[in-house]
Amino acid sequence: MSVFGSVTLKWEDAQKSGNIMWRVPRNIRLNDNIVVREDEIAVFYRDGKALAYIDRPDRYALTSINAPIVGAIVKFLSGVEQQAEIYYLQRRPFDGKFGSKQPYQFKDKEFGMVNLRLFGEMRFRVKDPENFINEFVGTRGFQSSDEVEDRIQEQVVLLIYDAIGHMKENGLGVTDLASNLMNIEQIVLEKSKPHFDQYGVLIDKISGLYISLPEEVQKAVDTRASMQVLGTDYVGYQTGQAMREAASSESGGGAAGAGVGVGAGIGMGYMMMDATKRRQEGAPAPGMTCPKCGKMVPGGMKFCGSCGARMEPGGDCPGCGKFVPEGSKFCPECGKPMQSMAKCEKCGKDVPAGSNFCPECGAKAGE
Repeated sequence: MSVFGSVTLKWEDAQKSGNIMWRVPRNIRLNDNIVVREDEIAVFYRDGKALAYIDRPDRYALTSINAPIVGAIVKFLSGVEQQAEIYYLQRRPFDGKFGSKQPYQFKDKEFGMVNLRLFGEMRFRVKDPENFINEFVGTRGFQSSDEVEDRIQEQVVLLIYDAIGHMKENGLGVTDLASNLMNIEQIVLEKSKPHFDQYGVLIDKISGLYISLPEEVQKAVDTRASMQVLGTDYVGYQTGQAMREAASSESGGGAAGAGVGVGAGIGMGYMMMDATKRRQEGAPAPGMTCPKCGKMVPGGMKFCGSCGARMEPGGDCPGCGKFVPEGSKFCPECGKPMQSMAKCEKCGKDVPAGSNFCPECGAKAGE
C-alpha cells in the first residue's frame, strides 16, 4: 500500500482454482493499480451496473486519462463518490455437474405417473462479461462462484425438463428415454443458446445425461428391452427364463438338469441368432433428414436432435390428434379408422376406400 492508500489488486493463482468469478473484497479508488492477466477479465461495477471491463493483459494505474478504457473508469472515480467494485472473471470454460433436486413427474401412457431424476455434466463459460455482471451476478446479488454455478445448474435442469415435455407431446414414453438421451442433450444445447445469452453465459457441452426411473418401472423397461433383443414376446421370454432357472437350480441337477440346460442354451442361441438376423435385415439407414427442420438425424433415432420432431413415419389421427404409425388401419388411441372412407349410398355406412362392396349391406360400392 502506498502513502496515499492506493494498492495493487490482482487475482492470485492460488485463489482461482475452479472459481469462475472473484469479487475483490475492497472498493477500488483513484490511484489503485489493477493487474489483468491473459486468462482473466476485470469488470468494474458500481450502483448495480458494470462501468467498463478490461480484457487485455497488463497493469493498469487508475490515474491516466489517456488510455481509453482506464480513462472511463477514472472519470467515474473522480466524481463525488470515488468508489467502485471490481470482479475478476476467468476466460476458460468450466466443467460442472448437474442433477435434479426434485423428481420430475412424467405422465406415461403405459406406466402412469412416473417420477424421473436426472444427472449429467456440462461445460460452460462467460461469453459476455458485461451481461454476465449486469444481468446475472448483479441482478441476483451473487457473491461467489458457487452461487453462480448453482444457478446455471438449475437452469440447465429446467431446460432438460422442457425438452422432455416437448418430446412427450410428440409421443415420447419412459421406455424411449434411454435411447434418446443424446437427442435430449442436443435439444438442450440448442435451447441453451437463447436462454443464456441474456446472462452472458455460453453452454458449450451437455454430456453424460442419465435419467433414472423408479425400480419397478426400470425392471419393466429392462424386460421389454430383453424381449426386443431376443426377438420374442412376453410368453417366450418368460419360458426362456423359467428354463434357465430350472437348469441352474440345484434341484434340477444331474442328467435331467443338464439336458434342460443344454436345451435352454440351444433355444436361447437360436433366438439370439434369429434376432441378430432380423436386426441386420432391418438395419436403419445411416442417416435421414428431419421433416420439420431439415437437419440430418442419425439412423434409428425416433426424434430429431435439433427440434425434437418425431422421425417415425406416420401421421396424426383425425379423430383424437394422437400420433399413428404408418400402415395402421385404426388409431391405437381412439380406434378411428385411418383409411379414407366413403359412404354407402344404400345404407349410409362407412366403406373403406378401394372396397368393391359395402361391408354392412353388401351393396356394390359407388352405386
